[in-house]
Amino acid sequence: MTKRTTAKYKLDRRMGQNIWGRPKSPVNRREYGPGQHGQRRKGKLSDYGVQLRAKQKLKGYYGDISEKQFRGVYQEAIRLKGDSGANLVGLLERRLDAVVYRAKFVPTIFAARQFVNHGHVKVNGRRVNIASYKVKVGDVIEVKEASKQMGLVLEAVALAERDVPDYIEVDHSKMTAKYVRIPAPAEVPYPVMMEPHLVVEFYSR
Repeated sequence: MTKRTTAKYKLDRRMGQNIWGRPKSPVNRREYGPGQHGQRRKGKLSDYGVQLRAKQKLKGYYGDISEKQFRGVYQEAIRLKGDSGANLVGLLERRLDAVVYRAKFVPTIFAARQFVNHGHVKVNGRRVNIASYKVKVGDVIEVKEASKQMGLVLEAVALAERDVPDYIEVDHSKMTAKYVRIPAPAEVPYPVMMEPHLVVEFYSR
C-alpha cells in the first residue's frame, strides 16, 4: 500500500498510544514499546523529547508524511495569520488523502493515499492523483464511478468505529463529499491528544 504497510503499528507501540483508534492496534494488548527493551522503565523526556514525540505522532497520523513535506506544511502554517498550531492542523486536514479518509471512503489513512494515487478520486469533476493536493472550502470530492463498488470502499462506509466530522458533508449514496470549512484543532476527531503547539515549538527551536 505505502512504504509503511508492514510497520505502521510500530508507531502505535513506540508512542504507547492507539494513534488511529483502530481495534487491531497492538497497544490494545501491550502498552509497552516494541523490541526486547520495550518493557524497560522509561526516563522522563526532556522538553526536546516531548516536542519530538508530538511531531512524530502528528506526522505519523497523516500516513507518515516525509520530513521534507511535513516541514513544508509547517513553514506554510507560520506564514499564515493566526495561531500557527491551528494553521498546521488546518493545512493537514486539507490534504486530499486526509479528506478521503475523513469522508469514510476508505478504512485507513494509508489506504487513502494509495486510493488517491491510483486515480480513484475526482475533485470538482477532475481526476486528481496527488495525495498532498490541498482541498479548498467548497470543493466537491467524489469517488470515480468505476471505483464505487470496490470492497475497500464498501468496507469503509460500514465502519462503525469513526464518524464523519462536521466540516465535511458526505453523501455515501453518491460517494461525494463537500469540504465545508477549515476545522479548528478541537473539531478534528483525533483518537488521541495531538499537540500541534509543541510541533511549532520543535521547529522554531
